[in-house]
Amino acid sequence: MADDGKSKKASGYGLGSVDTVISIEQVAKDAKAMAGDGPTVEQLSGLAGNDPFFSIEGLVAGYGKMEIIHGFDLRVAAGQSLCLIGPNGAGKSTILHSIYGFTNITRGAIKIKGEDVTRMKPNQKLKSAGIAYILQDNSVFPNMTVEENMLMGGFLKDKVADAEAAAERVFEKYAQLAKRRNHNAGVLSGGERRLLEISRALIMQPDVLLVDEPSIGLEPRFIDQVFEILDDLQKNEGKTIIMVEQNAKKGLEFSDIGYVLVDGKLAMAGLGDELLENPDVGRLFLGG
Repeated sequence: MADDGKSKKASGYGLGSVDTVISIEQVAKDAKAMAGDGPTVEQLSGLAGNDPFFSIEGLVAGYGKMEIIHGFDLRVAAGQSLCLIGPNGAGKSTILHSIYGFTNITRGAIKIKGEDVTRMKPNQKLKSAGIAYILQDNSVFPNMTVEENMLMGGFLKDKVADAEAAAERVFEKYAQLAKRRNHNAGVLSGGERRLLEISRALIMQPDVLLVDEPSIGLEPRFIDQVFEILDDLQKNEGKTIIMVEQNAKKGLEFSDIGYVLVDGKLAMAGLGDELLENPDVGRLFLGG
């Protein structure tokens, strides 16, 4: 085919475009090469203002006998947001699974406010440690009303009345959901379903939100809405947010801190804005 002088673009890892498609394998290889030995614990602490509220120390974890995370460290301050990016299969969601108690942890520690919560069960993480997990999959119950879905978020409350009071507080915050409280969740738009998932996680009044792929499956018009909700929870309610986001550009634009994970190890870390300007990160993860 003759060259007409116009470069052809293809979709990259993020929502930008690149002149040449890079394979997942090449992305992982190039990311590993540019990482070197990775950041030090001191550098991670510095990004958290040397006052980490939540930390992971030397985590080794996986599923069954398969080890996926190899000596991972993390530091984030109270009210900060952190986004994990990296190639497919790097172990990003496994980090969130490990924090919440869904993996086999063979070494390392997970701490919140200095307290070791590594071996807590998921219910304990939510009720006692103040850690909530917002899944990436559509987790609403479509044949239940919006209000019933909300109350499911308070299943660990000691009294039903406490769950109902918490749900009312959330409804007061999100009038869009309040108007739909008696509708079956199955009729909600994609953006409204994600709002319901986030709102349901707030019933237990967590300090830390684990957010897995908040933009996945959403139309572009709803993605900004979801990130505005998360920004409000961080800035106005002081929530600490640890996120995995397939749209790396959007995730780094939102987050105070960005971590690049490669082959189950931390390859790079920096302020979100700084990683956005890093040409290697841009080439491999941001679409050009």
